[in-house]
Amino acid sequence: MKEITITKNDAGQRLDRFLAKSVPLLPASLAQKYIRLKRIKLDGRRAERDTRLCEGNVLQLYINDEFFDTPKPENAYLTVTAPRLNIVYEDENILLADKRPGLAVHPHDGAEYGRTLIDHIQAYLYAKGEWKPRQENSFAPALCNRIDRNTGGIVIAAKTAEALRVLNQKIKDRELEKKYLCVVHGTPKPREGKLEGYLFKDAKQNRVYVTQRPQPGAKTAVTRYRTLESRNGLSLVECELITGRTHQIRAMMAAAGTPLLGDGKYGRLSKGEGRDYQALYSYKLKFCFTTEAGGLDYLNGREFTVEKVDFVTEYFPGRK
Repeated sequence: MKEITITKNDAGQRLDRFLAKSVPLLPASLAQKYIRLKRIKLDGRRAERDTRLCEGNVLQLYINDEFFDTPKPENAYLTVTAPRLNIVYEDENILLADKRPGLAVHPHDGAEYGRTLIDHIQAYLYAKGEWKPRQENSFAPALCNRIDRNTGGIVIAAKTAEALRVLNQKIKDRELEKKYLCVVHGTPKPREGKLEGYLFKDAKQNRVYVTQRPQPGAKTAVTRYRTLESRNGLSLVECELITGRTHQIRAMMAAAGTPLLGDGKYGRLSKGEGRDYQALYSYKLKFCFTTEAGGLDYLNGREFTVEKVDFVTEYFPGRK
């Protein structure tokens, strides 16, 4: 419990507005709930959110210490009062979340404070009591892989330091199989094959360029693909990442002459297309360990698939 004595400069403010300034990590909806539950009292008695404070009043705050921290990216999870997650799988070590398109996985220059996938995952685990920041020296639940903001699909979160260490190494050693679904303009030729090249990233433009010859700063990129169905000038394609480069599928499919539907960066946006995001989804994940995985050995061979991908239903109705 913490107490705050109202000074002359604080007097005259509404209780809820004072709390928003003095305890910025406490969301307004949660503050209202705590007022109602008498976990926030004024001079030992219940108060209303619109009560005007007077000099000398004493606020008693029966709330977790975390809410009194200085706001920073590391505690943004505290601002999430109702975590929104579509959980594909969860156990004591990992959580697989189906990220919706449009949601960033990590904060970017603070612009997504409290509104990223990792914030929602940490808030969810904090609310469940599985993660207790005050009892940890340094570890916080973290993501093992990333997906572009405007791409949807499975993201892996580690709930323990060991899981994070093991999975980061497995990803580095390519012992996880990730498959994507995408809708492209036209039909790939051949209908099944492998795209190979070099990707050069232009950080200023936040885009990559595909070349067929090595050049300074360019990295090898390999994508396997197979066309599942074609209709109305579009094709549904399954892609498997052999390497995992920035914008790899988007850039390589565009360079092959079949840009992704809805991709304004590497393809084209047609009038009436009606898509806010590129039609790309990381829909399947398989753990294919070839070396020991310690406490995560039980995951070896397991495969997880997203139940529904919106653009498949929209452009290829009847297909499961």
